[in-house]
Amino acid sequence: MKVKNMVKNRKLAKHLHDANFGEIARQLEYKADWYGRKLSAISQWFPSSKMCSECGALYAGQWSLAIRTWTCACGAVHDRDHNAAINIHKEGLRLAA
Repeated sequence: MKVKNMVKNRKLAKHLHDANFGEIARQLEYKADWYGRKLSAISQWFPSSKMCSECGALYAGQWSLAIRTWTCACGAVHDRDHNAAINIHKEGLRLAA
């Protein structure tokens, strides 16, 4: 995530700075190392929300944050966040292999 771009929203800026994403990333690396795990980071440009987790096709229409559910051409109905979580998990496993 690009915190620099997100803090341009004046309503969210204070909360985003309080979240301290750098510290979260550092703690994740520390804990992964502590437990002998490998931490994978995917590209910020990976289309996790608009890629079908079943067939791999990308959403063909105009994409916006207002789209919460969408139907793929293969017939699968996706909740945006759940679909993104599945795709991020698959991509992390692919990068770790």
